[in-house]
Amino acid sequence: MYITIKSLWERHKNKSLIARLTGHDWKTVAKRIKEIEEGKKYSIKKPHPRILDPYQEQIMKWLEEDLSGVRMHEKLREEGVKAGYSTVKDYVCQIKKRDNIFIRIHTLPAEEAQVDFGYLGYTLYKGKKRKTWVFNMRLSYSRLDYYEIVYDQRVETFIRCHINAFNYFGGIPRYIKIDNLKSAILQANFYEPIYQELYKNFAYHYGFHPLPCRVRRPNDKGKVESGIKYVKNNFFSGRKFSNEQELKERLNRWCNKVNYRIHGTTRKVPREVFEKEEKMKLKPLPLKEFKLVKVGSRKVYHDCHIYVDYNYYSVPFEYVGRQVEIELAKNLLKVFYQGKEIAVHPRFSGRGKFSTDNSHYPIYKRYSDTEYQEKYQAKMAHIGRYSEQLFFLVIKEHPRDWNRTVQGILSLQKTYPGEVIEAACRRALSFGVTRYSVIKNICHNGSYNLPVEFDKEAVYATA
Repeated sequence: MYITIKSLWERHKNKSLIARLTGHDWKTVAKRIKEIEEGKKYSIKKPHPRILDPYQEQIMKWLEEDLSGVRMHEKLREEGVKAGYSTVKDYVCQIKKRDNIFIRIHTLPAEEAQVDFGYLGYTLYKGKKRKTWVFNMRLSYSRLDYYEIVYDQRVETFIRCHINAFNYFGGIPRYIKIDNLKSAILQANFYEPIYQELYKNFAYHYGFHPLPCRVRRPNDKGKVESGIKYVKNNFFSGRKFSNEQELKERLNRWCNKVNYRIHGTTRKVPREVFEKEEKMKLKPLPLKEFKLVKVGSRKVYHDCHIYVDYNYYSVPFEYVGRQVEIELAKNLLKVFYQGKEIAVHPRFSGRGKFSTDNSHYPIYKRYSDTEYQEKYQAKMAHIGRYSEQLFFLVIKEHPRDWNRTVQGILSLQKTYPGEVIEAACRRALSFGVTRYSVIKNICHNGSYNLPVEFDKEAVYATA
């Protein structure tokens, strides 16, 4: 603070401006300026040495070995250091909080590869400018690189790049460390990530384990981050390409060349390390290559269907409004939600067709017209035979919207006893009335007790 205030004051900045720039109170700034003008030298306090400072290098090594704070405390006590566990714990926390400090992760040959996309901007593709990315898979032990140009980050593209990289290496590492891309991870969760279904099946087929990075932890995949940075700065920077074919060919030649350079960290040649120590330990490629299917995501409409290639396929009603994942094989469509298969349909070849599984609707929506009518007929019959006869009359008079009237009559049971509703229906039948409002009024004004002139019972008894 003292040096900053002195520098600004010497540049003829006033006290109010210095206070705003430094964020300090005006009185504090004025006090420091007074000291400066009086020629007082501000003594900078030296940090107080901590009891564990002489053991900092050793503690850093233990951190790399992933030792817990309890074990570090035990080891320090064995060496005669008189420090409590809380002191060791606080010291380790301070080391971990320092900027640009992270634990270097060492891997065994063929244990791990890291993958990522790097955005390159626009390049020419089929005569037009198009967004372009470079895919990089780097073996963590030898630092051998595989690069590939892509024009999207779809799941199919991501998987195809993996396959090409495995073929380039001639084998498969045990773990693939991935960023939390939607191509592989649907939901980033430290304890239980939800994998994209196609990528999960691909990993199972090739026999590797996906290992997602922690959110906002770039050092988790620091090796491939360096690979992306290296290809951007040392290949793409300052170069122009007339078409995609030239770009891909020159990248392949460059990739083969850089794999024979001396790596800046290991001080070894990646290709030589790979051939001598890593290649023979990779898992062999599968006999059958993984069959890619088309994938995507769709929103479930309120009619419990999704729209795919101009056709409609049903999904269980509880997923209405949600985004679901789809897999399209030649003759089959599969629907997933958060990794769980929720629907399977045969694919249509035409347009405008519906594939509907009635079990995907709520129970109260599953009735056919006949079942639906039988359900309400039974409810009206429970009130009485005149109510049932009125039901048939309503069906006859209003074949398309009968249900509203019938539901209204049934709702009268909340206010009136069944005998009153039955008598009202008998009177309505005698006059050929089917309107709910009239029947409600009959119940309300007591006219159901009046004699009827015409008894329609015989007419509708066999309806």
